[in-house]
Amino acid sequence: MKILHTADWHLGKIVNSVHMTEEQDYVLQQLVEIIDREKPDIIIIAGDLYDRAVPPKEAVELLNRTLTKIIQDFKIPILAIAGNHDSPDRLEFGNQLFRSQQLYIESKLTSMLEPIVIQDKSGPVNFHLIPYLEPAEVRAFFDDEDIYSHQSAMEAIVNKIEQENNMNERHVFIGHAFLAGGMESESEERLSMVGGSPYIDTTLFQNFSYVALGHLHQAQRVMDETIRYSGSILKYSFSEAKHKKSITMVNLDKDGEVHLSLIPLIPKHDMNIVEGYFDQLINDPIEKNDDYLHIRLLDDGQIVDPMNKLRKVYPNILRLERVMRTSKNGLLDLEQIRKKQTQSHTELFASFYEEIKGESISEESKQKVEKIVTSLLERERRE
Repeated sequence: MKILHTADWHLGKIVNSVHMTEEQDYVLQQLVEIIDREKPDIIIIAGDLYDRAVPPKEAVELLNRTLTKIIQDFKIPILAIAGNHDSPDRLEFGNQLFRSQQLYIESKLTSMLEPIVIQDKSGPVNFHLIPYLEPAEVRAFFDDEDIYSHQSAMEAIVNKIEQENNMNERHVFIGHAFLAGGMESESEERLSMVGGSPYIDTTLFQNFSYVALGHLHQAQRVMDETIRYSGSILKYSFSEAKHKKSITMVNLDKDGEVHLSLIPLIPKHDMNIVEGYFDQLINDPIEKNDDYLHIRLLDDGQIVDPMNKLRKVYPNILRLERVMRTSKNGLLDLEQIRKKQTQSHTELFASFYEEIKGESISEESKQKVEKIVTSLLERERRE
C-alpha cells in the first residue's frame, strides 16, 4: 500500500501581518500534482488543517477546493484528524456524510476507537485516527481519574487499541501530538501542559507498522524511522528558514515493513534570514530579492528610514533588525526568555505571581489556576 503523509497545512495562517493563503494555494497545487504523479492509495492529513478555530472564508474555500479536487479527480481515500489549532466541532460537521466519498475526518474520540480498515491485495490495513486531545477529554472519555497528562492519556488510548485489535495485522497510527525527542520551532503553538508535561514516549507505538504525526513543523523521524512527522507544507516562522518542506511517501509491504521517501515542496516565495550592511544590501541585492525576509543589519551608525529604502529592493521584508553587540546582561535576558518558552501556562503564572508578590504561589491556588486554564483552552477549541 502506498501512503501519502502530510500535515500542518495551517490554512488561514498570517505571518507578520501577511496572509499566507496565496502561498498555501500555490503549494497545495503542487501536492495535487504529486498525487497525480505518485498515485498513492491513501492520503493522510495529520491535523492542523486550519490555523485557528474560526478560519477565514478564503481558508475554508481553499480546503474545500483542494479536498474536492482530490476526491473527484483521483477517488483516493483521505484520512484526516483535528489538530490543536482546529475546532473539533467545526471539523465534525458532515463527517458521516463525507465518508460515502471516502473522506474520513476524525475530530473527537469515537465510542469504540474503531479503525478505518482499507484493503490492499495483501489484506487489511487498520488506520487509527486519533485527533489532538487534552488529558481532561480523555479522562472523561475513559472515566479514569488517573489520566492527568498527555502521556497517560495516550497510554489509555493505545492500550484500548491493542486490546480491541489483532496487532499481528498491519496498523497505522495517525496522531497530532508532541513526542519526546522531536525538534520544535517557534511557529508551533505549545500544547497545553496543564497537569503535566505535553511529551509522549515513543515506546507506546512499537506495535504499529507506521506512525503518521502532525504538530512539529520540521519533517523528522523520532527515535525510529517508522515514527515520523511530515512537517508543515510551508515555513511559518523564521526559525524554520533552514527547513526543507516536503511530503512523506510511505510504501507499506505485505509484512508491515515500511519504505520511505520525501518529496520536496517548493514555495512560491521562500522565507530566509539575510545579514549584511545596509549599503551592500541596497547596491548588491541578493538573488531572490522577492522572498519573505528577516534582514539583520550589521551597521553601527544611524540609518535614516532603512525599512522603506530596503523595501524598494526587497518588497517582502517581514522583519528588520539591528544587530547589537550582546552584553552579559543581554545573554542573561535571552536565557530567561528561552526558559519561559518551555514553561506551561501554570508555570508562567506562578513565575509572574512570585515576581509580583515576592512569594511562591500556594499549591491550592496553583490547582485553581490549572482548572481555569484548562477551562479556557477547552472553550477556545469549541469556539
